[in-house]
Amino acid sequence: RKQNMLASGGHTAFAAPRAPPQRHVAPTERSAHPAPAAAGHDGGLASLAVPVMAGLATLAAARRSRRCRGLRARGGEEATARLHPTDQWIADMDLAAFGKEVHELGEKLKAEQNEKDQKHLFKMIWWSRLCAAVGLGTMWMGPNPLTVIALSLWTHSAWTMMGHHVGHGGYNRTDSTGRYSSRGFALGSVWRRLQDWFDWMLPEAWCIEHNQLHHYRLGEDDDPDLVERNAESWKGMDRYTMPFVSMLLWKWAYYAPNTYKELKVLEYRNKGTPLPAGFNPQAPLTLSDMVAGKAKGLFSFGELFTRVLGPYFLFRFFLLPLPLALINPAFYLNAVANMFLADIASNIHGFIVVVTNHAGEDLYRFNRSCKPKSPTFYLRAVTSSANFDTGGDLNDFMHGWLNYQIEHHCWPDLSMLSYQKGQPELKRICEKYGVPYVQENVFVRLKKTLDIAMGKKFMRKYPDSFEREADMMVWKDQIGRVAVAA
Repeated sequence: RKQNMLASGGHTAFAAPRAPPQRHVAPTERSAHPAPAAAGHDGGLASLAVPVMAGLATLAAARRSRRCRGLRARGGEEATARLHPTDQWIADMDLAAFGKEVHELGEKLKAEQNEKDQKHLFKMIWWSRLCAAVGLGTMWMGPNPLTVIALSLWTHSAWTMMGHHVGHGGYNRTDSTGRYSSRGFALGSVWRRLQDWFDWMLPEAWCIEHNQLHHYRLGEDDDPDLVERNAESWKGMDRYTMPFVSMLLWKWAYYAPNTYKELKVLEYRNKGTPLPAGFNPQAPLTLSDMVAGKAKGLFSFGELFTRVLGPYFLFRFFLLPLPLALINPAFYLNAVANMFLADIASNIHGFIVVVTNHAGEDLYRFNRSCKPKSPTFYLRAVTSSANFDTGGDLNDFMHGWLNYQIEHHCWPDLSMLSYQKGQPELKRICEKYGVPYVQENVFVRLKKTLDIAMGKKFMRKYPDSFEREADMMVWKDQIGRVAVAA
């Protein structure tokens, strides 16, 4: 098995499975068709029954033959016998046919995108700005739930819906203005960031960490958002307390430095510059890790604050409410307090709908990387992701449209409206091929995520012997540290 294919990113075209070889009819099957019987009722039935029975026997034999060939190619009969009952579906499914149907559905949804998708985006933007208007218009008041929730939803929706889906190119085909194109949205300057999507993370860094590494190495050790792997550094009581602490501050304490780390690592590699001695690019990087010196030589806290954290911190908590100080200093202090509480609420909301998408004892982890848009890629998008309750713009808005995580990982560059349309169809395809499609209430998924983070439960390991070798690959940055099958 050769595993030395290299890729630098991007998508490869889906390769449809080869047509099965022509089956040669055995001599016994040829002789099974008798000469036409003499005219009459009994003879007519006999002349029909014999070829029909022979045809059914041939069809059954062909199915058994295809199943045996599939077992030999993916795992073998001995490996199949060792599968856990919950993993038996892996041996029974037709992976190539499954991948073909999922790919074709994605292409169909992409071709159907039009001005309705763009209007739907504008509708969600209007909802987000309405939350902003309510929050900003009442933030002078003492801290109160209305203001905090409105400000939190404004921040949350700008990230999970606009920044997220526009950044993936979900509207590149429908946006005639270029404003909502992945090629420029929130990129290039603080001004564009302020206009389009202003949050703790640097959009350029987010695109590397999320759009590339997370999406195309989902469930692998190289997936920067793999909760089970990231939580391994918590020891003792930290294993039980840190998940709850993380909910309050994870966007600025973890996501901002970790996404920026991925951007810096990519810059080093593109320049051919060796990474600092002892630096582990696969390990998560938090602010506390930076204090411990784990980013030394890669970037400083001053650089992180100047380029990533500082602009958002200064604008959101000082400049934005500053005009209120001219009216009444108490109004200004109230606004800062409301902003602070809204940030905590946004962190909690984000944790609940983001972190829980890919953690749970019913989801899979993988040992090796696979080609984008291959049957294995689509299988992993389904079996390493979980959906929440779906349907209805209000429900989906409150979930930040992250309740369609399975569909989003199958086809990252589609619009929010396309995910609504495609979800029932993809679920039917999974049911047809026996592929587990996990969809549960978001708070059920939160409990399962916390169980993984605390080490109470463990994710499933996809059996490597059942991987489709034609879909396997090694990325350039994996050379030298990932075992390559000879």
